[in-house]
Amino acid sequence: MIRSRREKLGNHTFVRGDCTTVLRRMPSQSVDIIVTSPPYNLGVEYRTYSDKLPEDAYLDWMEDVCTSLKRVMKDGASFFLNIAGSSAQPWLPFELMTRLRTLFVLQNHITWIKSISVGEITYGHFKPLNSSRFVNRNHEHIFHLTKRGDVPVSRLEAGVPFTDKSNISRRQHEIDRRCRGDTWFIPYETVRSRKEKFSHPGTFPIALPEACIRLHGVLPGGVLLDPFMGVGTSIIAAQRTGLTGIGIDTDTRYVNIARKRLRLAINQTEEDWEED
Repeated sequence: MIRSRREKLGNHTFVRGDCTTVLRRMPSQSVDIIVTSPPYNLGVEYRTYSDKLPEDAYLDWMEDVCTSLKRVMKDGASFFLNIAGSSAQPWLPFELMTRLRTLFVLQNHITWIKSISVGEITYGHFKPLNSSRFVNRNHEHIFHLTKRGDVPVSRLEAGVPFTDKSNISRRQHEIDRRCRGDTWFIPYETVRSRKEKFSHPGTFPIALPEACIRLHGVLPGGVLLDPFMGVGTSIIAAQRTGLTGIGIDTDTRYVNIARKRLRLAINQTEEDWEED
């Protein structure tokens, strides 16, 4: 059994521990936004977690975690769940969503596109696949789950500028922003070594949790929770958008890396204020 350890940095809290235990100790209705990417059960090599559970055991575990997440969510909270299958196990994300139908409403299903080809030009990055049966998988899922399916979203806050600026006056838009829809092209920054990914096999770019936060709507003083924090990317997004972050992870090294990354982000924010 992993003993929990809690520490504060700025307005944010890191908890080294098993989220199934930590969540039970959190107050009900205390979280505004959840952004997380759990292990996918695809055999990824984490340091201290075996990502190879029998499928039913994995689904039971995730259903238990998500039941606890629902309890800590406020009624108007959003839960953004990033998960993916593989070419050999394509059904797993949808099997999980079927399980979660008794807990949540699937308010939005967003496809995170990591690489796309337009004509002969390729944008973004993907993990190459050596297979005679499958094509490369260039996307993952972002399931936007809410308690009742009626949470207002800030479509323009998470949106993009118009390419054709004539649309602004012609369509009588108030600002140069449009909804980006349910396909988000958010590529990784180029990395050339495992060290540049902080020795974590499943990181996502900071722009992804930031987009989730902005879609829900930035709430001054709001609380963001990531129960599978990894190296703290969602907590850095919380720092950048003025939220209070709570991150949970079982791995001491990942928590230490998250703390170092957040400290750099806090210092950068302070420098930006000084320049203003």
